[in-house]
Amino acid sequence: MTNKARVVIARVVIADDEPLARRMLRECLSSVDWIGEVNEAGDGLATIRAVDMLRPDLLFLDIRMPGASGIAVAEQITHRPYIIFTTAYDRYAVTAFEIGALDYLLKPFGRERVRAVLARARLAMDHGIPPMVARASSVLPVSKPLARVFVKERGRMIAIPLDQVEHLEACDDYVALCIDNRRHLLNARLHDLYDRLDHARFLRVHRSHVINRTFIQALEPREGGRLTIVLASGARIPASRTGSAELRRAEVRVETKG
Repeated sequence: MTNKARVVIARVVIADDEPLARRMLRECLSSVDWIGEVNEAGDGLATIRAVDMLRPDLLFLDIRMPGASGIAVAEQITHRPYIIFTTAYDRYAVTAFEIGALDYLLKPFGRERVRAVLARARLAMDHGIPPMVARASSVLPVSKPLARVFVKERGRMIAIPLDQVEHLEACDDYVALCIDNRRHLLNARLHDLYDRLDHARFLRVHRSHVINRTFIQALEPREGGRLTIVLASGARIPASRTGSAELRRAEVRVETKG
């Protein structure tokens, strides 16, 4: 007789205020043999009650829900499942990973992406890796600068170390992260992102531009006391009058052409 490995059946809670999103995710889970009971919750408070009562192994958690946000749910639940955040807004990816979520699904997601998330969850369960969800208050204060952000590229989320970013540029509702003449788009406002950056490294020199001081090669004087910043890639960033004054106050020690 052949011994078969025991399959651990996982309990799941799907938390989303959109019935269609819950149904689509349930359908994706229905063909997975190690997924057992699947329960649903339509708002944040119901999710907290369901998680603490049902004690699921996996929690698919929408970030924006009535009653309590997904972040607040992660803060308040006493039972600790593996959390996979789901949202239509990739600006929340960095928050999800900072808090320690197992993974992150960006809507609309396909079956292949869900399968990849489940494979990661299965691996964590098989190896007994404990869920690592930090208290949001310990990782989200402005006083703790971001070390990386996550951007969507070719259907997946990739990490961008911020110390490699030469400059950031506002593009409507996005921020372009410029690295080696490549641009990665992050769904965020430049003002909001700048609040979370290390201001010992990054300086806002214009309403649309933030530069990484370590990449400054030269400063070129312009009319009205303004400066043009020449970066290592050759990019030339115009500083506003206020930004130029900030550069001078920061005592950026590079060659000044004039």
